[in-house]
Amino acid sequence: MPTFMNRLHFHTAGESHGRGLVALLEGVPAGLAIDVTRDVDPELARRQGGYGRGRRMQIESDRVDILSGIRLGETLGSPLAFAIWNRDWENWTTAMAHEAPGEGVNPKTLRSMYLPRPGHADLVGVLKYARRDTRDILERASARETAARVACGAVAKLILAEFGVRIGSHITSIGDVEAELPDPLPEDLNAAVDDTPVRCLDPDATERITAAIDRAKEEGDTLGGVYEVVATGVPVGLGSHVSWDRKLDGRLCGAVASIQATKAVEIGDGVGQAYRPGTGVHDPIVPAPEKPRTGGLGRSTNRAGGLEGGITTGEPLVVRGYMKPISTLRNRLPSVDLRDGSVADAATERSDVCAVPAAGVIGEAMVALVLADAFLEKFGGDSMEEIRRNFDAYLAYLAERGWGERPL
Repeated sequence: MPTFMNRLHFHTAGESHGRGLVALLEGVPAGLAIDVTRDVDPELARRQGGYGRGRRMQIESDRVDILSGIRLGETLGSPLAFAIWNRDWENWTTAMAHEAPGEGVNPKTLRSMYLPRPGHADLVGVLKYARRDTRDILERASARETAARVACGAVAKLILAEFGVRIGSHITSIGDVEAELPDPLPEDLNAAVDDTPVRCLDPDATERITAAIDRAKEEGDTLGGVYEVVATGVPVGLGSHVSWDRKLDGRLCGAVASIQATKAVEIGDGVGQAYRPGTGVHDPIVPAPEKPRTGGLGRSTNRAGGLEGGITTGEPLVVRGYMKPISTLRNRLPSVDLRDGSVADAATERSDVCAVPAAGVIGEAMVALVLADAFLEKFGGDSMEEIRRNFDAYLAYLAERGWGERPL
């Protein structure tokens, strides 16, 4: 946990097939106009889309039920609490009951699982928490939990949007198919990809990706890929270089890596930079009077992905998440039966073939939560009105700073 106090932080609770998910979001300023039907529920619907999703997405129709923190269409400054009820709960009331099972209960109705899946939290979870039934682990480890994160992220996006910051995502590859990306990217990234099957900017790659997902499904396999989150309108100066836990790149990497099945995170061209000389890596600094949010100095390239020294440069913030294939496989891998130690194939149940498009939406939420936290850390204030004053004063400082001779 960071040693400094986060301005904006959240917690989630709930199991995949339990009654529902609960989220508590603290630190939201007073006076933020919000309509959950308009501002939050569509984000939940975006998370449920994408070619290669399983039958669970056909069952659920996620909606937020606000419990606290909003009155008459505006936030109060108090914690926001909301629930996302699971429609599938009606089919799991016995297996996920809170009460101990009574005498004579058919063990099959408890849907216990004893064959841990390689790549999942099943085995390490039962060992850590002294359980035997992997159902006790997999229900919370499931990516179903990310619906609550997306709801919190939708509120963070609203805060940022009030100050001209826009966050979107797209898929750069799935399996071994890589997209050819336009330069520059569309200004409204989500508008350009949300109506495509895999949220990809390359129509040819989209066709090849959907074909690859179909082949994986036929073979009982799954596919991973890479999603890219881009934030524009971010001002220079968010984050800090002074302490390890305030560096914004570290905070972003931790947040995105926490998304289920994400195994690596990259800022800008970070991976490729390890193989090139400095002259081919660093972004030249150029006059940019048309860019007030960068302090009137811009970059001719953005290989750094909008971050230097743990601080935003004012250029677009670019974060990539690398998602491994989902671990629930119909073509099952070897495992061990936790009841007797015998060798057996891993368990399988309803799951996706590919969830990379959805991971991009979740990535947006996590980036938004980190950026909004850094924004509130920088500009402070208990209300949107106060934060606006502080932000406007900062932009005025950047505009007035100038770059001529100045006394030391």
